[in-house]
Amino acid sequence: MIGVVVVRMAAYAALGALIGMAYFAALAWNVRLYTGHGAGRNALLVHLSRLAVAVAAFTLCARQGAAPVLASFAGFLAIRTVLVNHYRLALQRNP
Repeated sequence: MIGVVVVRMAAYAALGALIGMAYFAALAWNVRLYTGHGAGRNALLVHLSRLAVAVAAFTLCARQGAAPVLASFAGFLAIRTVLVNHYRLALQRNP
């Protein structure tokens, strides 16, 4: 019984990691749009879409219960940690 719960939570953590990868890829795209010339409406649209998709995904996980939303958020934060460290090291190498 415990094994089934662990596998289910691992699946939600993987889903959270996928949400995180999509979110931070869109964030990188959003930064390029905001810093480019003539960003305007497209940058705002990407920004709002990125937030709406993340909220919708976590809302769907929350409807499954507390454990699934916590597992998916843990996956999201794990990807965030990996990417922050990756970009921090990239900035140290190329100031």
